[in-house]
Order: sequence, then structure tokens, then C-alpha cells
Amino acid sequence: MKNLVVLFLLVLVFSCKEKSSVKEAQVIWHPYNDSLEIVANANHENTRMQYKLVQSKVLDKNDVFLPLYNEVSKISELDYEKWKPFVLEQDILTIQANIKDGNLSYENLVLFYLYRIYKYELNNETTLNTILALNKAILDQARKCDEALAENPDESRHPIYGMPILLKDNIDTYGMKTTAGAIAFMDNETDDAFIVERLKKNGALILGKVNLSEWAYFLCEGCPVGYSAVGGQTLNPYGRKIFETGGSSAGSGTSIAANYAVAAVGTETSGSILSPSSQNSVVGLKPTIGLLSRSGIVPISSTLDTPGPMTKNTIDNAILLSAMTGKDLSDIKSVDTFKNYIEAVSLPTSLQGKRFGAFKDLIESDTIYAATILHLQTLGATVVLFSPKQLELTGFLSILNIDMKNDLPNYIEQNVKNKNLVEVTSIEDVIAFNKKDSLTRIPYGQALFEGIVADTTSLASLKLIIADLEQKSRAYFDDVLERDNLDAILSINNYHSGYSAAAKYPALTVPMGYRATGEPVSLTFIAKQFEEDKLLQLGAAFENATKFRKMPKGYN
Repeated sequence: MKNLVVLFLLVLVFSCKEKSSVKEAQVIWHPYNDSLEIVANANHENTRMQYKLVQSKVLDKNDVFLPLYNEVSKISELDYEKWKPFVLEQDILTIQANIKDGNLSYENLVLFYLYRIYKYELNNETTLNTILALNKAILDQARKCDEALAENPDESRHPIYGMPILLKDNIDTYGMKTTAGAIAFMDNETDDAFIVERLKKNGALILGKVNLSEWAYFLCEGCPVGYSAVGGQTLNPYGRKIFETGGSSAGSGTSIAANYAVAAVGTETSGSILSPSSQNSVVGLKPTIGLLSRSGIVPISSTLDTPGPMTKNTIDNAILLSAMTGKDLSDIKSVDTFKNYIEAVSLPTSLQGKRFGAFKDLIESDTIYAATILHLQTLGATVVLFSPKQLELTGFLSILNIDMKNDLPNYIEQNVKNKNLVEVTSIEDVIAFNKKDSLTRIPYGQALFEGIVADTTSLASLKLIIADLEQKSRAYFDDVLERDNLDAILSINNYHSGYSAAAKYPALTVPMGYRATGEPVSLTFIAKQFEEDKLLQLGAAFENATKFRKMPKGYN
């Protein structure tokens, strides 16, 4: 009997050790002390980059990466290198051709991107803190795409079919939380946003969700762009902790710059696609309000919000845009479109005979912009220099304040499925929630949220502000567009995003080069409402003539 007891105890001990080792084996990421990084940035010349933290205090990357780890870990470096020439920096049409030719499969494509994500994001020295969630079913979905292609190889499919896409984490996605980067929304479960429904209908694969400036950079004042309490500080692959990521679609920009997916979707109210696209040397389109549905997207402003595509090149941008279009009856501003954006980019085009407006002050102050203007002229374009009248966007902040005060509660009521876990229902609730643990939830404060509550602008006054700013901002561009019969106005990065936002005009930003420091800079094309096809065509001509985009050195 005594021997049996001893044997039982030995079995129990070994069993516990085995369970312990299994548990330890399932830890593939370890948090680290980011205090040295914080100290190193304490005197950064850009005060917004004087971080209080880099690593998220609440996100365990094991929860994000473990579900797919077993399958990803089977991929060897040889597999990755074999697939690389068929995927890395290739456009969607080329990738589709490589799949059709048998050089890789949709499953291989997904595994290639997952391999890169795990390689860089699980390494604390290379992580961009950009991935917040991964689709646990992504590989099964990719295999189904392969099966469908094998069964009917000649079936007509949208080019987005089987392409892994990342979504900014304020876009509702079934099966993944939609946090907007806020701890108050960490448990937010929803159905698919309208644009996500469109992507899935056209065969796209939703790879995961990416980090953003919390509440789309409408929470704290003067705080780092690309920071959220959920995801921590997003970092720029062209210079981690050296250059800003741009905001608020920081994760969308950094992830595509680092080749973590074919393409990403961002959102913009004023500059939130243009800024991170230009800072990360990718192509970003902020469409006309209404071209893409806003239903199922955590809002700032129903007046100015829009999603938009962020890609490595203009053809992919046109493809992603076309895959998301469609009239949404639940979005009052949604329109249908019959334009062929893919054709607009695919047809041979040049800048010969095109007419652009360029800002005199930017030519005088920015050498890259000035050199680009000269280059456009050598390519046959006519450039008209102009100095617009000064325009103050008086009341612009009130549009955001009053809209968000009303739009966020509406979103929560209509979209949050598990209201028992998401306990906030208003801006005031979020403010109170954050104050319960300010060090974790709002290390940079919540001055903008407090400003929302303090703003007493009436709805009647708001309508007047919106109409006034729209009229004045359109005149800001139209005066020269119409007078000189221009195709587009040329700006830098998101410099004139406030005016294009108030005018509800589309803008496309395309890589224009790099500063002496290595920081990316982009040329931004602005045109009138629903001229996205023209912008994409112009952007493609510029891209083909210059080919400025380079991969970030540490991620190639």
C-alpha cells in the first residue's frame, strides 16, 4: 500500500511538471521593461514623441498570436524565402497571376504574411505594436479560396479575392473585438461593418485588426500619434521612436509599410489617412464623404468621417476601393457609384498635358516639394503657382465635438452586441470610466473628451458652421481649380487635410521621397467631389514616372 502511495505521488509530480512545461511552452512572447526606451526619447525634439510608455499595459500578445502559432511555426525560413519573390512588394494583380500560375496558393500567401508578423511583432526590438487581433479562421478561409479556384479556375472574381486585408480597430468586424484602442471598448463585440460585408462578399480575407490613435486621435491633446491604451505606442518602421507614425490610422500605415498584409483600411475625419500614409510611404486615399459607407465604424463625426484604402501602390488602392463601394441604406450620405476605379489606374496614362496648382509658400519652404514640381513640368505637366487667401476654420472643432457627443451613443446603441460588458453609453461615461484608473487608461489625459462635454454649440448653430466651412473651403480650392482649369491641387502629406475635410473633397497621397533623415514625405493630390478616378489616374502616372517608394530597411 505504501509503495502505491509513493507511485501515485510520483505520477502526480510528473503530471504537474508536464502540465507546467506545456503551459510554459505556450508562452511565445514576454513583456519587457520599456523604461530605457522612454528615457531615450525624453528629450526628443518633437514633444509628441516624448513617450510615457511604449508597451501596452493591458494587451498580452500571447492571446493574439497563440491561436495560429502551431500552424505558423511549421513554416520554415526556406518556405518564406521561396514565396518572397512572388509576394513581397508585389501588387495584387501580380500576386493573383502568381497564384494562378501555381507559384503559390492563397494559403501560402496568408502564411507568408503571418510569418512576417510573427517574426517582427514577437521580437521586442523590432515590434511596431501594430497588430491588435488576428482572425483565427484565416487559414481555413484561405484554403477554401484555394479549393474554389481549383474547382473553377475560370470563374470571374474580383481582384481582392483571397487577399489578406488588415482593418483599423475602429471598424466593426464579426469575431474580433472592435476597441477603438480604448479599454472601455476592449470587450466590444459587433457584426460586420458595411464595408467589411462588401470586402467579404468580394472574397477578401480579413487578416486582423491594427492599432490606432485612441478614439481616432480625439481623446488627448498634444499626445503621441499612434498611441492607444489597448495597443500601446505604434512605431514607424522607417525609424522606430525616431519618426512619428502619423495618426490616427497609424497601424494601417505601419503594417502596410512593413508588408504585413496586401492592404489595409483606415479611417479619416481630418488627416487620419493622409498623415499615416505619408509618414509610412504608402498610398492613401481619403474619399469623398459618402462614397464608402460609415455604418459600423466607431465615429467621431457623421459629418466628416470616412473609411479609405491604404496600400503600397495605386493599383491596389483602386482595387481595395472598388471592393468596398456600394450604397448602404443605413448611411444617409452613402451613394452608389458606377465608376471603374481599377480601369482608371490600369489604362496607360502620363502627366503630359495635365494641369496642377501648387502652393507658392510650400515651394519656398520645402525643397522636396519644389523639386517635385520641377519634375512634373519636365514630364509635360503645367503647374500654376498660387497663394490662397488665409482661411480660418472657425468652428471646425465644434463639428467634431457635437457630432461625437451624439454619434458615439448612437453607435453604442446600434452596434454593440454585448452591452452587459461594454458599460459605457456616453462621452460622460467614458470620462468617468477612464478616471477610475487614469495611469493605465489615460496616461496622456482626456482633454479633448472633456472639451466635448464642455462644448455648448447648439444643433442649429452647428448646421450653420458646417455649411459655412463647406462653402469657404470649397472656394479655397475652386477659385484656382476653375480659374486655371486644373486637374488637381498639389499639397504635402496632410497639410491641407482640414480644408479638404470641410469641403468634403477627396485627397490622394503618394510617396514623393525621403528627407535627409530618412523620414518619408508624400505628394497629395486634391480634387472635387467624386473625382477619385481622376486622382487615382494622376497618382498612378506620378508613381510610374518616379517610383519613389522604398521598403523600410529593417523590414525587408
